[in-house]
Amino acid sequence: MRGEDPQQVAIFSYISPEERVPQDHPLRAIRALVDAVLKELSSQFASLYSHTGRPSIAPEKLLRALLLQVLYTIRSERLLIEQLDYNLLFRWFVGVNMDDPVWDPSTFSKNRERLLEGDVAHAFFDQVLAQARERDLLSDEHFTVDGTLIEAWAGQKSFKRPGTDTPAPPPDDPGNPSVDFRGERRTNATHASTTDPEARLYKKATGQEAKLSYLGHVLMENRHGLVVDTRLTQATGTAERDAALEMAEATPGRHRITLGADKNYDTRELVRELRELRVTPHVAQHTNGRASAIDGRTTCHSGYAVSQRKRKCVEEIFGWMKTVGLLRKTRHRGVARVGWMFTFAAAVYNLVRMRTLTAAA
Repeated sequence: MRGEDPQQVAIFSYISPEERVPQDHPLRAIRALVDAVLKELSSQFASLYSHTGRPSIAPEKLLRALLLQVLYTIRSERLLIEQLDYNLLFRWFVGVNMDDPVWDPSTFSKNRERLLEGDVAHAFFDQVLAQARERDLLSDEHFTVDGTLIEAWAGQKSFKRPGTDTPAPPPDDPGNPSVDFRGERRTNATHASTTDPEARLYKKATGQEAKLSYLGHVLMENRHGLVVDTRLTQATGTAERDAALEMAEATPGRHRITLGADKNYDTRELVRELRELRVTPHVAQHTNGRASAIDGRTTCHSGYAVSQRKRKCVEEIFGWMKTVGLLRKTRHRGVARVGWMFTFAAAVYNLVRMRTLTAAA
């Protein structure tokens, strides 16, 4: 017998959001981890806000919402708030009751400076690592470092000589004027982006297109592929090696560690400085005829081959952050803001990885 199709909407619901979310939903495990992290950050949040005045939206709710934005690849805060308004799963995760009104999208812009000044992204990242350490998921001996290009939120037409007068747009298309760059030598020394002055024109390999970009760097532990440190810098030819040295020096403990890396890190200066820090450089050797800084003292050990296999896992981190974590082309400008999102996305990646590892245990 065919059922009816009534259109009358029910007025009351006696089922809570907690009951509607399946017990085996992947977000439940992540929510438990996030709640533990935010509980540890409560005192730091309190120091960021005044003790008088009108109560603001809880920073815990803002961070849970931003976490959903990264997990579900929601391209803007406006769309995120739209989802939060009618998506029951999102309301449950963020902690918004069924009848509570959602906040305005501009709330994120107004609170971004406060979260940035409080270095909340790094604090959140550190607490996620603390949770991983409690579960014995981190290695303290073997690591991998690498960097990736993050395209800046700026177009090539904004890359101009400082102080030059902007030509009048052609009458056929005043909104998007045609610009002819032929015959013009454009470098970071003579030009700068008017949209994002901190972005740099850069390419990682010969034959690739140079784009206004930043460089994101991660230090990965080799046991389970979790990110243990991050950096975001301007895109330069030495930024990857400088960041690798900085992150290796910041690695806790005084015992000897290994550091895997690709051929770009095979320089005599970097290898020498790493060895002075009691870091064994498991760097891939150059194969294009150039003399390698890595000799038989390193390659003869079986651990070198293991590091060369493990170091490729860092590309999984970059792949996730770019395809899921909204970092193929950043939506923010400046090293500070882009770096905040890069570190926060790395923390979210760790949460997803930890949920998978604990579920498999």
